[in-house]
Amino acid sequence: MSSRIFHDPQEKFFDDFELGDVVITRGRTIDNSAIGNFAELTGDYYPLHIDEEAAKKTRFGTRIAHGPFTFTVAVGLVGLSGFYGDAITALLEIRSLRATKPVIAGDTLSVHAEVIELTAGDNPKYGTIGVNYSVRNQRDEEVMVFQQFMLAKRRPKETANG
Repeated sequence: MSSRIFHDPQEKFFDDFELGDVVITRGRTIDNSAIGNFAELTGDYYPLHIDEEAAKKTRFGTRIAHGPFTFTVAVGLVGLSGFYGDAITALLEIRSLRATKPVIAGDTLSVHAEVIELTAGDNPKYGTIGVNYSVRNQRDEEVMVFQQFMLAKRRPKETANG
């Protein structure tokens, strides 16, 4: 009996994606240590994110996660899913990023990502993939939305020998 071999990441190309393809990721629960680690990594010590007493006086009543932290968690969850395989060669653009609800410690985030644009372009080696990200909490409330556009390698054309 022959063994099947699975590679991580899976080999994928621009040509493997179709408009309307959707990935729904696993969840990731956000805790105060992750929020604190993000503050440490970025140097963003804004009191709303790191000072519970100051945050209690805000409209949220508690500390909330940094918006860029929520964004990076979303990108990481889709990456972890294997949806893109090894197709992506570059990030081109982020459009229309909106934080629609606060993320607080204890929230579990997941992403519903849908392919909304496929452009082959002029270079036969690459195409552009546009994906709408809907970041949701454990109550299925959208907490962030954005569109990400990436350059993806195209499947090489077979060359005829002789």
